[in-house]
Amino acid sequence: MFSPLRFPAYRNLFIAQVGALLGTGMATVALGLLAHDIAGAGAGEILGAVLSIKMIAYIGVAPFASALAARLPRKTLLVSLDVVRAGVAAVLPFVAAAWQVYALMAVLYVASAAFTPAFQSMIPDLLEDEGEYTKALSLSRLAADLESVASPMLAAVLLAVISYNNLFVATAIGFVISAGSVVSARLPKTGAKTPLPFMRRLTGGLRLFALTPRLRGLLAVSLATAAGGAMVFVNTVVLVQSNFALGQQATAWALATFGLGSMTAALSLPRLLERAPDRLAMLLGAGTMTLVLLAGAAWATSYPALLVLWLVMGFGYSLTITPAGRALRRSSNSDDRPALFAAQFALSHACWLVAYPVAGLVSAEADPRAAFLVLAGLCGAGTVLAVMIWPRQDPLNLPHGHPDLPSDHPHLMDADARTGHAHPVVIDEDHPRWPEPEGAAGHKQDAPRR
Repeated sequence: MFSPLRFPAYRNLFIAQVGALLGTGMATVALGLLAHDIAGAGAGEILGAVLSIKMIAYIGVAPFASALAARLPRKTLLVSLDVVRAGVAAVLPFVAAAWQVYALMAVLYVASAAFTPAFQSMIPDLLEDEGEYTKALSLSRLAADLESVASPMLAAVLLAVISYNNLFVATAIGFVISAGSVVSARLPKTGAKTPLPFMRRLTGGLRLFALTPRLRGLLAVSLATAAGGAMVFVNTVVLVQSNFALGQQATAWALATFGLGSMTAALSLPRLLERAPDRLAMLLGAGTMTLVLLAGAAWATSYPALLVLWLVMGFGYSLTITPAGRALRRSSNSDDRPALFAAQFALSHACWLVAYPVAGLVSAEADPRAAFLVLAGLCGAGTVLAVMIWPRQDPLNLPHGHPDLPSDHPHLMDADARTGHAHPVVIDEDHPRWPEPEGAAGHKQDAPRR
């Protein structure tokens, strides 16, 4: 589980991730409490709007930032973005109006939209072995889950002695830790010796999503993930402080329980993924979240019941989100990987852009029970779409033919009359479209171009 930490570069990046996550987690708690201070029971609507700004920034910025940053030194880019985020966080405790919070958070979100895909796309280059990469994904998920537990717990303790506005200071400290760890890391050089054309860097990731069946299925799973997560992140404060008449610390503990469930799943995933395909694990998680949302409409009537629901919800959430990096790695080569991670970042957050306003508006205009039901429908729709779109048979080495290539083409040199032509497929010059699976007999179609 912890063997990837033996690699110094990955270890430094992991420390950077942990530092940023701890600070960001406390900022998330502070934002929820700020929204409740402003609007009381209508906090869900305000928080949904704030998080929608985040999603718009992520969707609009990530692909362009990835394309524009391809020629920049990775370390300089990441450290500069961390410095910007730390500066914004340091100013947040001194704001006095909601619009100031919105403006500052928009700047922070734009910097994060550029930082996160660049950060994530480097990990496969650092850890080429799939087993080590899988463990690294679980470690990253575990770090996020520990943040989900540790940050609310620390926030609950700090709220006993300080104002929630001061929690933003911890966010600034977290980004400073992140920048320092990136500075000390020896990062790999960018993959391509000659940078790809700008339009390919900009649109290449979206093209991979459009043409790769498992990636289309991954997008459907992302919709289910967003529906379940939005209910937790937007309406926990409403359920706890308005419906149950409990305090700020109870809100923090509820969010920590969700993180505990997610952490439990992250710890079990490396072994699970040795026996089960990514598709099965992610569909299991999406189905679990759908059932929890349906159950919440009837059973989320007390604080203890909510804690149980959020524990199970966190487990399902981690099952859907953790294996995503494996699917992205399988579906790209090193040159296209930054663009694909940026596209995943933008498209998954487009799903959140749908889910966040739904969670907030339905809760504010009707009640949280209605939000549970509406989001259960959205989560279930994503799950069903994923079942339909993501092929059940998705082998690592896909047997296929190349009827448009001459039989002596270098790409076909490994073809064998008995075993046929089979290898891991990604969309590239030799595979401009996803091939139809074939047995060895199918390779009789291979013929010279006409």
